[in-house]
Amino acid sequence: MEMSQNSGQRLWNALRMFGWGFAALILLLPLVAMRFTREVNWSLGDFVVMGALLGGSGLIVELATRRVTSLFYRFGVVVAIGTAFLLVWVNLAVGFLGDEGNPANLMFLAVIAIAAIGAAAARGQPTGVSNAMLIAAGAQVLAGATGLAMGWASPGGQGVYEVALGTTLFTPLWLLSAWLFRKAA
Repeated sequence: MEMSQNSGQRLWNALRMFGWGFAALILLLPLVAMRFTREVNWSLGDFVVMGALLGGSGLIVELATRRVTSLFYRFGVVVAIGTAFLLVWVNLAVGFLGDEGNPANLMFLAVIAIAAIGAAAARGQPTGVSNAMLIAAGAQVLAGATGLAMGWASPGGQGVYEVALGTTLFTPLWLLSAWLFRKAA
């Protein structure tokens, strides 16, 4: 059963409101947690960076989905931007390879750049954007494997764990985004 365009738009608007509310909740959680535990200790700078990441990600989703009606395309955008957001967040918080201060983690910005540049080069056309997400998935695997092979990850089993966990979490997200864009085509 196909959803009418009107009901699809209502669903999308409800999901947008949920998304912005969820972003606000994510930003408020550390503030509340700091009142109850010393384990959470965010500075003003931490809140500013997270606010910029959340707000910027939300703005990109809004702009990228403004003129399209396909829910597959819109969800493809949400998954791609969400994956990029999580990749930046993980690298800022704890680091994908080693700790957050390891410069090797900058390789993962290249993964995001590949996705963004590919989507721009495709001029937002779903098939081209899908291909860009597939390439980003491959770059995700390559970056993790390179970090492990070059000894940039944590030593021993911990490094293998970091790369395996990160690769098995992020690569399927890029692939899901690619599939959603392909369905939109």
